[in-house]
Amino acid sequence: MNPKIFFNLSIAVLFVYSCNQNITYDIVISNGQVYDGSVNSAVFADIGIKDSVIIKIGDLSKSKTNRVIDAKGLAVAPGFIDVHAHLEPILELSNCESHIRQGVTTSLGGPDGSSPWPFGKYLGTLEQVGVGMNVAYLIGHNTVRRNVMNLDNRAPTKGELEQMKTQISQAMDEGAFGISTGLKYLPGSFSKIDEVIELSKVAALKNGIYTSHLRDEGLGIFDAVNEAITISEKANIPVVLTHHKVIGKPMWGKSSETLALVDSARVAGLNIMIDQYPYNASYTGISVLIPSWARAGGNKAFIERVANPKLRDSIKTGIIFNILNDRGGDDLDRIQFAKVSWMPELEGKTLKYWCELKGLDSTIENGANLVIEAQVNGGASCVFHAMDESDVENILKHPQTMVASDGRLVKPGDGHPHPRWYGTFPRVLGHYVREKGVLSLSEAIYKMTALPAKNLGLKDRGVLKENMMADIVLFNPETIIDKGTFETPHQYPEGIFYVIINGQIVIDNQEFKNIKAGKVLRKN
Repeated sequence: MNPKIFFNLSIAVLFVYSCNQNITYDIVISNGQVYDGSVNSAVFADIGIKDSVIIKIGDLSKSKTNRVIDAKGLAVAPGFIDVHAHLEPILELSNCESHIRQGVTTSLGGPDGSSPWPFGKYLGTLEQVGVGMNVAYLIGHNTVRRNVMNLDNRAPTKGELEQMKTQISQAMDEGAFGISTGLKYLPGSFSKIDEVIELSKVAALKNGIYTSHLRDEGLGIFDAVNEAITISEKANIPVVLTHHKVIGKPMWGKSSETLALVDSARVAGLNIMIDQYPYNASYTGISVLIPSWARAGGNKAFIERVANPKLRDSIKTGIIFNILNDRGGDDLDRIQFAKVSWMPELEGKTLKYWCELKGLDSTIENGANLVIEAQVNGGASCVFHAMDESDVENILKHPQTMVASDGRLVKPGDGHPHPRWYGTFPRVLGHYVREKGVLSLSEAIYKMTALPAKNLGLKDRGVLKENMMADIVLFNPETIIDKGTFETPHQYPEGIFYVIINGQIVIDNQEFKNIKAGKVLRKN
């Protein structure tokens, strides 16, 4: 080597060494088992943090620091990234406690086709208010379609399609990470695949992703998965089958076939991903049991239809079919009320209970009539116990599955939520890793950190490396567990000792600090 070059390199190495020796870290995490976010096993190392960034990983026992966190007996991992979160209450719950207590440091909002609008203005408001965790957003197809076409059950005109394209392009320029669809919900259920492809192309041109609540997750799931794969191919866009599941007794055990479709598409060169919550019950509006055509035009139009005996009979027939074959799980006791503004005493109770309360036999037909009554009253949110545990485990093990909550920000005592709102990530680590051995600990952490970061294009988060943002969670792998149940959901998990977001300690030795350490992340 040229002596001059060697001399300069030596000086540079000595300079870096000297800087590392003289630096005073804001935080040093010592004695922890460090999982870097890959599928590699843990290593024992210290982590030095300064000014929101991981500066050094190694032996920092002789370093100067303002705060030492002794992580003996704890796993140290990148902060968890929730790629499917319902952040709608964030202006009221801006500290994001229910998510942070799960170890979540970054969440992706705007799922299932619904997002804020105007998009950029909303992100600006969040920056002014401040947020407890990092948040990013998708632009929702249903939101844009409703903006342009209300709840019309028809194809868009050429002009309307251009208006939707313009709104999606605007949102992408203002920071959206991609486009989401809710093809099971209004008005997305009225759209055809050509419309979705054209709109997805706009997001694709600006490096966005596509996430989809599929058009069907029950008897029609194979067609729905194939539709998403076709959208990926025609729009040239990465696709996430969001909260992937198979619903209804006739479809139990069919996850192997949906996963095979994913594998085949990936072999063909398409980027198809999955996210999943680790529970065998779903959560959505009771209107999911009602045929979509019956809800076109909104609830006023629905009330007019059910007042017509012939239309009501057709609507009831459709609801009966869905109770038997889809989210109803062939049992009124599998439909559990969660949020009922017009009759709060139903919250936590089942459709069977409501039949009995009204002095009715708990038949599917009577249940269908009560579904109509609930929707006429303004609707309700429900937990649907219509999934099989073997499918949950099968999907969780798939190499392209990311862990996601599909949870809504919540405060204790508000309604009767799905327990995933409180416990998704600890449940995977405690129940599916430690208790059942479905995944190894490093595999589970990868599905919560590096894999979603890669999918979203987050280059400075999701992995514990030097020069990455200091989003870190410390938990006890022997005790971490979710505590919320379907009977008593309002319970925070156990076993998470520290959460650090952008270098600030937000959970300190299990104590939640009301610190807004998060950032609003923008794609472009």
